Amino acid sequence: MERWSVRLGEPYPDSHLALVVPVTMLDESDAVLKIQYPGRESEQEAAALRHWNGDGAVRLLDYDDDRHALLLERCVPGTHLAERGSEETLDVMIGLLPRLWKPASAPFQPLAMEAQRWVRQLPSRWERAGRPFERELVDVAVDLLESLSTSQGDQVLVHQDLHGDNVLGSKREPWLAIDPKPLVGEREFGVAPITRSFELGHSPELVEHRLDRLTRELGLDRDRARGWTVAQTLAWAFEGDRVLPRHVEIARWLLRLH
Repeated sequence: MERWSVRLGEPYPDSHLALVVPVTMLDESDAVLKIQYPGRESEQEAAALRHWNGDGAVRLLDYDDDRHALLLERCVPGTHLAERGSEETLDVMIGLLPRLWKPASAPFQPLAMEAQRWVRQLPSRWERAGRPFERELVDVAVDLLESLSTSQGDQVLVHQDLHGDNVLGSKREPWLAIDPKPLVGEREFGVAPITRSFELGHSPELVEHRLDRLTRELGLDRDRARGWTVAQTLAWAFEGDRVLPRHVEIARWLLRLH
């Protein structure tokens, strides 16, 4: 508050990995104060927002590295894109993704390095969770991660948690992305969280429809996008030692596709 001369509002109730508070600036303009819980996935969030510079994402107004605190543009009215229905959400994402896919390198973590971390962790997490699904899925995910990570195309900044609740309605632009968990990797990886998005409908037909629309209209390799979605979905299929059943279902559905 002292550093940025802001007045605090009431914290947003649906923030889980950070304290997020609407604030009023000294000039009476609106902003958001976000104080992160320090963690690997979010440590480059400020750098990603700076790299995008407001092009398709919220603007970073300032950053305090020591306090893990971000001062951000506020999205008003702040409506979640997922509330607008599945087809409109896909329309918006297909327009937004190419703007976010900017060439990038250091300091961002490479997707290939993150994939190797998943390769190391996935079997042990599956064991700790009590072997909650067939071992074949683990082996397929590991094979996909190893083959896809070493054969990637052009490297761009990817938002690995881009879904309908991480895109908000705004006055500056109709829709802006928030909460990046940035990596540098190929474009095909970038559609994985949208293909998986439960809020857009959870069935084999709807998952396939999202994959088909995203890859066709963005000119992506469908097999690689499908493989990345299977791999990341299984890598993210655990919450502590508990498995997330819908993630496993989606991986099974995608592996049946031709």
